[in-house]
This record gives sequence, C-alpha cells and structure tokens, in this order.
Amino acid sequence: MKHIITGGDGFLGTELAKKLVARGEKVLSIDIKKSDSPHYDDIDFMMIDITDKEALTTIPVDDDDIVYHFAARLLVPIIKRADRHEYFWSVLYYGTEYLFDYLENQTGCRKVIYYTTDMVYGHTVENPRPESHPREPVGPYGDAKYHSELLCEKYRERGFNITIFRPRLIIGPGRLGILESLFKLIDNNLPVPTIGSGMNFYQFISVSDCAEICLAAVEKGIPNEAYNVGSLNPPTVRQLLKTLIKSAGSKSIVVPTPAFAVKAVLAMLDKINKPLLDPEQYLIADETCVLSMEKAKRELDWEPTDNDIDMLVAAYDSWKNPQG
Repeated sequence: MKHIITGGDGFLGTELAKKLVARGEKVLSIDIKKSDSPHYDDIDFMMIDITDKEALTTIPVDDDDIVYHFAARLLVPIIKRADRHEYFWSVLYYGTEYLFDYLENQTGCRKVIYYTTDMVYGHTVENPRPESHPREPVGPYGDAKYHSELLCEKYRERGFNITIFRPRLIIGPGRLGILESLFKLIDNNLPVPTIGSGMNFYQFISVSDCAEICLAAVEKGIPNEAYNVGSLNPPTVRQLLKTLIKSAGSKSIVVPTPAFAVKAVLAMLDKINKPLLDPEQYLIADETCVLSMEKAKRELDWEPTDNDIDMLVAAYDSWKNPQG
C-alpha cells in the first residue's frame, strides 16, 4: 500500500508526506512543481497537472492505495473577477472529476481523503457551524468546492470511501497568503484596520493538525463523512491582533472600521478590476465563522492541539526570520 498525495508539493501535502515517512509509509507525491525540500529523498514524485486527463492515467495506483486529494487553487493571489470562475473551477471541480474518473474506470482504488474549505458554508447561519450547516457559498472558489463535494457524494454512491475535510484558514511557519499584508503593517508599525469592530471570533487551524486528522481518518477506515477542521476556543480578531502586535514589539494599533463602508469600497475596487481582497474574504470578515469540532472528536477520536494565538505568532516569526 502507498499514499498518493495530489498537490503533494504544497503546504499540507509536504507536511502530511513528512508525517507518513516518519511512520515508515510509502509515499507518492503528485504536483505541477517540486521544491528542494529534503523529504523528497524519502518519497517518489511525479510532475503532473491535475487538469490533464491523459497525464493522470500514468499515475501508478494499486487497489489498496489511499489518495489524498489536495491539489487546488487558493484565494491568494487575488484574481480579477472576470477570470475567477475558470481559474477555480478548472482545478477544484474538473480536476477532481478527472481524478475520480481515472480511479473508477482504470483502477481498483476507492479510498480518498479530500480537503475542501469552510467557505462552502458562506454566511454564518448557525454558530458554531456544524457540518450540517447550510452550504451557500458566496463566490466561485467556495462554489467550485461545494460542487466538488456534491461530486464526492455521487462517487460514494458508486462504491468510494471519501472523507471530506472543511478547514478554516490553514497556517504555520512558511505559509503566508493573506497574512503577509498583515505582517508588513505590524513590522512597519502601521495601523492595523479590522473590517468591523474586531470583536467577532476568528479561528485558524495548523498545518500539523490538518495532517494529523488525515491519519485519524485512515485509522477509522476513511469514513464516508464530512468533518470540520478548526482550532478550539478561538479568540476575537482584536485579541489575535493585539497579542501579535505585542509579541512583535510593534507600535501598531488596531483600528476598527465601519464594515458596511469598507465592504462598499472593496466591492467598488473589485468592480473596476483592482481588487484588494477577494469578495469571499471581505463579505464575511466581520462575522464569527467558527467551526464546531464535536463531530471529529466523536467519530475520529481527534482534537486539534495548536491554539490560534500561538499559530499566528509562529507564522509571523517565520516570516520575520525565515532562516531562523
């Protein structure tokens, strides 16, 4: 048996591969790029684009293998809205469809772990959000992920075991994304604006915890279920920012803003093709978007170990001292 990771050179794929190697497992990483990470000395690698149907058929898949489908496109960098649908759907939906089609028609492998996103939920209807929360995404990224979940549900009916994970923002040393702009403000002692009062609660999840819950799902036989993936007891946005500013020794201050006005300005900039944030980021920025972790604890015997403030400080320290 081997573990096949699409998007294997990414943040989560690399972390999971390292954990699997430490357990003595055989790993095959699939990606469109390959870093110089030393863990490649211990695993196999194939350079394949998930949207290339013919290339996918060259992946050697045995019946008892496990596929971890992480290949994706993210909200950062920000894409102009006219290009967003094709940009996200080509990989998130069609890439997933091509992979499942290959597994079903040309292999006997039926075990998949798939990472989607909590953005399939859209605006908060129930807090904390359970896995049964309505799925009403507010943009093409979340929409493509939502429809890929529906695709998973169809393949489950055809004999697949597919565990779906819906994470909050995944962070850790070396992962920046939207956080880089925040870190630059703090490093330059500039004001840090929040969209709204900053009194809403904000939840991260560490890349290590994301990899660990995959291993927990494997131990439970890869349940045909969806699970939230987030931290426990998240603080408010204001608490997060003030603690980070203090830890960094910065003179920055947290500045609340009227959410409706900021959203209107960001929407206008998006309309004229000069987006600063993706709408799926700013439309819910003043909401409490906290995931319930009860189902993962109950069914996978798993709980996250990293807390939000430590995660954010570690990410900043890694950005500030990348060689440290």
